Amino acid sequence: MNHLLRLGFLFAALFSLGGRAGEPMDQQLEKIFGAKKEFELKAFGPARWSEDSASYTTVEDSTETKGAKDLVRYAAESGQREVLLTAAQLTPPGADTKPLALDNYTWSPDGKSLLIFTNSQKVWRQKTRGDYWVLERATGKLRQLGGNAPAASLLFAKFSPDNTRVAYVRANNLYVENVRSGAIKQVTNDGSATVINGTGDWVNEEELDIRDGFRWSDDSRSLAYWQFDTAGVREYQLLNTTAGLYPEVTRFPYPKVGTQNSAVRIGVVAASGGRTRWMNLPGDPREHYVARISWVKNASELVLHQLNRLQNKLQVFLGDARSGKVSLLFDDADQAWVSVREAPQWTHDGTTLLIISERAGWQQAYAVSRLDRNVRLLTPQAVDVISLVGPDATDEWLYYVASPDNATQRYLHRVRLDGSGMTERLSPAQMPGTHRHVLSPDGRFSFHTYSTFDRPPVTSLVRLPSHEMVRSLEDNRELRDKLADGLRPTEFFSATAAEGVKLDGWMMKPKDFDARKQYPVIVFVYGEPASVTVTDAWGGGNALFHRTLADAGYIVLSMDNRGTPAPKGRAWRKMIYGEVNVLSAEDQTAALKNLLRQRPYLDATRVGVWGHSGGGANTLHLLFRSPETYHVGVSGAPVTDQRYYDTIYQERYMGLPDKNVEGYRKGAPITYAEGLKGKLLLMHGAADDNVHYQNSELLVNRLVELGKQFDLMVYPNGTHAITEGKGYTLHRYRQIARHFLTHLPAGGRAPGTP
Repeated sequence: MNHLLRLGFLFAALFSLGGRAGEPMDQQLEKIFGAKKEFELKAFGPARWSEDSASYTTVEDSTETKGAKDLVRYAAESGQREVLLTAAQLTPPGADTKPLALDNYTWSPDGKSLLIFTNSQKVWRQKTRGDYWVLERATGKLRQLGGNAPAASLLFAKFSPDNTRVAYVRANNLYVENVRSGAIKQVTNDGSATVINGTGDWVNEEELDIRDGFRWSDDSRSLAYWQFDTAGVREYQLLNTTAGLYPEVTRFPYPKVGTQNSAVRIGVVAASGGRTRWMNLPGDPREHYVARISWVKNASELVLHQLNRLQNKLQVFLGDARSGKVSLLFDDADQAWVSVREAPQWTHDGTTLLIISERAGWQQAYAVSRLDRNVRLLTPQAVDVISLVGPDATDEWLYYVASPDNATQRYLHRVRLDGSGMTERLSPAQMPGTHRHVLSPDGRFSFHTYSTFDRPPVTSLVRLPSHEMVRSLEDNRELRDKLADGLRPTEFFSATAAEGVKLDGWMMKPKDFDARKQYPVIVFVYGEPASVTVTDAWGGGNALFHRTLADAGYIVLSMDNRGTPAPKGRAWRKMIYGEVNVLSAEDQTAALKNLLRQRPYLDATRVGVWGHSGGGANTLHLLFRSPETYHVGVSGAPVTDQRYYDTIYQERYMGLPDKNVEGYRKGAPITYAEGLKGKLLLMHGAADDNVHYQNSELLVNRLVELGKQFDLMVYPNGTHAITEGKGYTLHRYRQIARHFLTHLPAGGRAPGTP
């Protein structure tokens, strides 16, 4: 009992350490992650441009119905405001009904009808399943789609281009419903537990972002769609032991590396129903992926982006919707992998496909002619194009995002589509940081969101190409005022790893920082090819958590190693091929050691590290392989053995396991478990559909076998993000903080103090 009391007093003392404005850390974390979420951003929208770009609509708090929303329209040029639909008009008939929550909405092409998405539910990662209603503006009639379909069972409903019908997915089949009459036509009939029409299976949704899996043709006569046949793909089982007296089991096809994938094919079916015409793509449908599809404006051809299983060869085909025959439009290859990014972009005249390729060593923009197959380089500079935004209304310019001089930032540029190579940066020079844009259909205006690491996002309407601000849309002033005392400037720095390679990094210091003292260091790591951590952009709750740790007396830093998708050229990103996590751990450790030598206020005897998912795996690598450098760590939802992860992600970066046995061995953190000397906290959701809890169980067994001591925190029925249970997010961050406070004493101390 006395021991428990002493432990309780210890935690009370630790958590009384000052947070922002002197608040105890516990209170600060409650504000960030608790039920009230006091530091939550206000987002603009959802907003939709009109077809003529003259106006936009958005959702605002209702002035008449408390807690509800109105749909309003603004004239783009003048800002004149008009309430289009009040909360009362968005209320279905019935005595006890409430206004529909506008989780999302879409206007019909003619602007006369509104498609409302409400009662949305998660399908794995995102809320893509729910109820859909159509409101006719002229009559005010509000009608739910789906007939007698169960609640929240429709996915991806969208208007036909001719405004007369809405297509959607239900129970793995495609349906088309007449907007006026409500007549429903089921246009595919083979959907089942193993045959998926119009949406993705688990792995294609997760890794290729195939969720909305069908497309209307421009003439409204046909639907093109993905079909996945999961028969033969082994099922994974998730066990929910807290659902009741007996566990509930969720089964779903999950192909682990080297195992059988779904068979994928692309079909075209008449919107009135009938036989599906399948595209005759080459190769085994279980050994290829179709990453993107789109219609050509002639409504008789499709463009299909096909990857081989190793994902080192991309072929873009034109497919005849009537015959199913395909012909090669563009191909790309890489000794490592070919990246597939956003949905295909086309010029407005439908003659030219706009695509990014690394074939010349950089992510550059190319124009591919549908008519003569000519491929034209648009951005000849040795600079990475990060993403394409789209062409302007005249097809004279292509807008894109790049940051030639600072890989941590993002700026809007444009380049001439005539191939002259003439480029312009449009983002203002006096606004360093990250700029995001949603262009109007004609490219004259854009919703512009700007943030920095130390400045919450501000959204405004800008005029292009001048980038002149027309009006502010959401300035998050309330949040900025709350944070005014706590947002001290974050230092961005460059650290040297092996071979003189420079890694970008950021560093937060305590509010009472004294360079004459030494402070414990906490490294936040990710390190894999899917993401970066060092961007000059607002980081939300995660960044506020790191500021809270800094206020408690830590120096918190993060660095992006080679192999992360920073805009630094192909070689930077792809030199890790076949050995994911091997070089990242080496880069992180070498760079940190150099920092420790160069900056005497960093205490080399008190170093912690933490990360989640890929960052959880890299945390284990650092603790196990460099125990003399990293002393305390928190690993969240780690892949402990890459053979236990999915086909698309792991094979893209590692190849097939039977062809790369040594690479998989070296990349698996569990290989090095014997090296653990520090204090490890392992955290995982027991119902993680992405990185299965099985990974942590394997590591637990290995560490127990080795006689290693560690801490384990399991969240029942928690998925990969560990956000499902009441209080899970707050509890998770408190556990991370508690682990560091317990095993990595906070605060500056004189050099040489034990």
